[in-house]
Amino acid sequence: MRLSRIAGTGHFVPARVVTNHDLAAVMDTSDEWILERTGIRERRFTEDGVTGTDLAVEASRQALSEAGWEAGDVQFIIFATLSPDMYFPGNGVLLQRELGLPGVGAMDVRNQCTGFVYSLSAADAYIRMGMYDRILVVGAERHSAGLRMDDRGRDTAVLFGDGAGAVCVDVTTDPEGSRLISHHLHADGRFAEELCIKSPGAGRKPWLSADMVDDGSSHPFMNGREVFRNAVTRFPEVIMEALDGQGLTPDQVDVVIPHQANQRITDAVTKRLGLPREKVLSNIERFGNTTAASIPIVLSEAVKADTVQRGDLVCLAAFGSGFTWAATLMRY
Repeated sequence: MRLSRIAGTGHFVPARVVTNHDLAAVMDTSDEWILERTGIRERRFTEDGVTGTDLAVEASRQALSEAGWEAGDVQFIIFATLSPDMYFPGNGVLLQRELGLPGVGAMDVRNQCTGFVYSLSAADAYIRMGMYDRILVVGAERHSAGLRMDDRGRDTAVLFGDGAGAVCVDVTTDPEGSRLISHHLHADGRFAEELCIKSPGAGRKPWLSADMVDDGSSHPFMNGREVFRNAVTRFPEVIMEALDGQGLTPDQVDVVIPHQANQRITDAVTKRLGLPREKVLSNIERFGNTTAASIPIVLSEAVKADTVQRGDLVCLAAFGSGFTWAATLMRY
């Protein structure tokens, strides 16, 4: 029986810390306002010239080292991001180039906040079917380049940060050991415009114009109330779907790692599941929302701090733009 497991983790965030007070200096907000509504105190922004691929390279090298792999051991790359360095091609081929892996396939996943979980499910499927034995899965974002840092962009600008996380996924044949157990992927496109960037895009002509910048459609839009309402329902729903599928209850899970969207959402989900707070991991206070990078960053931090150890039952869960929501259950 071919199964897959996470063999190594890594993460990297820029050195530059941007506090709520820093944002209050350029827009009408305050540390108190941001902290109360999001749980965020600070986030990391890259310096000019540093790309999402650059962040991914550092996270990937950590993951490779932890797994005991050389870069040449990677047989396939899956790269999740909503902030690619270019409109096309995707960041997967750029990471492949930086790691020195000509000829190795690379795929980008554009599922935003759920991108890492969707990517992990794809890696698992490729390994189970015998197509690959070793896959590098990355989530990386450089949000700071696309945020509107003024009063018009305040509602989203205070949320997001830059960073990258990576995992090495390889084959295992032990059904009782470390393994990815199940994946649960959902979407509801009726809510697509509630969290989006409408421009640029081929749905409009011209696909990019000065008017789009002026009217704000080239910057993130979020209907915060609708996002919150759906997230606090879908998060526990998909976590319970994963547990029910294995005949498990929430108290049997060692750790839940949710996408770091908003601390209020995480707190609401923790309460609905009846879990102690220490079982539901969070780093949003320090890094903000890093979208596709948030789950692998939390996982990597937890592994390095021994908060997640080999044999632990871990549930990863995400909700975001699309709307999409997803969960992975694994024995780390």
